Amino acid sequence: MDIETARLILRRPLLADVPALFAFLGDAAAMSHTHVDASLPACRKRVAVHERRRRRDGYAPWTVVTKCDGRIIGWGGLDDDPFDPGWGVEVGYFFHPETWGRGYASELLAACLVEADGALKLPEISAFAHPENAGSRRVLEKAGFRQRRYVPEMDRFLFSRLRPDAG
Repeated sequence: MDIETARLILRRPLLADVPALFAFLGDAAAMSHTHVDASLPACRKRVAVHERRRRRDGYAPWTVVTKCDGRIIGWGGLDDDPFDPGWGVEVGYFFHPETWGRGYASELLAACLVEADGALKLPEISAFAHPENAGSRRVLEKAGFRQRRYVPEMDRFLFSRLRPDAG
């Protein structure tokens, strides 16, 4: 099911999306605070594995498309990370650098929380942010996430948020 926000369409990724996604998911500078896909096939695998998890879990990252021009600008959403399991349901967001600072991460995160709290009834959501990624930390804090602890093996802060009626 696609989700529309004020400026975005969040939809299931298609294999045809992978080159546009790889433009930033494979860019070391754009992904300096997180995982970088080493190749187009690695990006394709990441997207495909998450899509298999969507069929099992009912959620996975979306391709983020602008309503105004239909351009793919991001990838993100809820997931139980198949590549780094054990952290529970997380939210993540990755955007093309040309779109940074425009509020798209906050808009995506708000849609994720509506889905998590409503249809999915998830009791808690986690997120990670690199210490140097002040923008991402601000996005999480504005959405009600609290910094829980530093995870040294990941060089990231762990954030979490309880569903409002669960805590």
